[in-house]
Amino acid sequence: MLLLAFAMAAHAADGPVRSGSARPAVRVIDAGPADYLAKLAALKAGDTLRLAPGIYEGARGAPGLPVYGLHGTAELPITITGPEAGKAVFLGVREHNTVRIANSSHVVLRNFEIDGRDLGGDGVNGQGPSHHMTLDGLTIRGVGDEQGTVGISTNRAPAWNWTIRRCTITGAGTGMYLGHSDGRHPFVAGVIEHNLVRDTRGYNVQIKHQRPWASGIGAPTTPTRTVIRHNVFVKQANASRGTMARPNLLVGDVPASGPGSANGYEIYGNYFFQNPTEALFQGEGNIAFYANLLVNDAGPGVVIQPHNGRVRDVHVFGNTIVTAGTGISIAASDALDERMAVANLVYAATPIVAAHQEANFVAHHEQASRDLVRAKDDDGNIDLRARPGVAAGPVLDMHEVASFTDSDRDFDGRVRDWRLRGAYATDATRPARWRTRLAIKPER
Repeated sequence: MLLLAFAMAAHAADGPVRSGSARPAVRVIDAGPADYLAKLAALKAGDTLRLAPGIYEGARGAPGLPVYGLHGTAELPITITGPEAGKAVFLGVREHNTVRIANSSHVVLRNFEIDGRDLGGDGVNGQGPSHHMTLDGLTIRGVGDEQGTVGISTNRAPAWNWTIRRCTITGAGTGMYLGHSDGRHPFVAGVIEHNLVRDTRGYNVQIKHQRPWASGIGAPTTPTRTVIRHNVFVKQANASRGTMARPNLLVGDVPASGPGSANGYEIYGNYFFQNPTEALFQGEGNIAFYANLLVNDAGPGVVIQPHNGRVRDVHVFGNTIVTAGTGISIAASDALDERMAVANLVYAATPIVAAHQEANFVAHHEQASRDLVRAKDDDGNIDLRARPGVAAGPVLDMHEVASFTDSDRDFDGRVRDWRLRGAYATDATRPARWRTRLAIKPER
């Protein structure tokens, strides 16, 4: 088998200070609804703007939070944070996105709420080029007036090295929309981790395909990957039907040539729960998909097929899937790209459709309730660990996937020895580290 060609690049938004270097003085600046805009505009590298509890509406011409022309550094990011006690809430204004980012870098937005009030604006929008942005612990609501209204979007400009972490997005038109619908404005080298995105009309998250882009935009030109890990993606309620139906997560193809053409995705440790009309995951391009849990009472689990581009190197391994439709479908091709499904535990009406499949444990989805601890729960409180004696087999040699981040770890972060198929390294004789539910998955 061939390994994916994309590189394993680092994605830390907050870099360490080099030993022995002089650290410039940093400031903690307190602000409230009446004066935060004036203090925002004066922030320098290393500054922290600490928001008092309250309602933040901004001013005429500058509603919400405009993050324009702010530049920290890797060692000294600019931080805008809500209070440790109480809430700082940014309210949406008609015809405006609430948090607007442009021409900024090394900025951390942390621990505040966004209520778009269903007035038509996105919660966060990258309106101009930006890089090394961190969104951490944001709560976003009131962005569900239509499917095109988005919790977090970068549809209007290139964005790279963004980290979106521990955010909760509820009832949005689309949870995250990263990139542009026609392939412009690439989203590159991102980390999306430990978020809860639920009950969106359209996608929980979509990362758009990319057409060829010039090296001069500033994005990394060496191979990178976007990491999507330890999230909870839910489309149990509120989902659009018919032609507007969308998967929980969709990732698009890389550019056909030039910068970014060797990039890819690592998608692991996520919990996908329900979609009434679509697949839980759909993808194209270079994909490594592993250690995920997927439950869908109505339709497919994993569908890898051309969307706006083509299917390239694909590794689907060590997942546990319980679906009423097809469990794993990987489109066939005469191309030389690697496409494989290995060591998965799949309960589905049609478990696996893939040219290369090896050492999977498959059964009809009705058997899941007998083989797994708790395969069905309307509230999402499931336990997909196998009962003793189920899904065990010979130890597998998985050296060909060893280059993928945490590929030796299971859904709970335990080290694998590959005697068990599926997302867990242990069966039900050992307690789960996280009782799976519709909440942010804790870090370990």
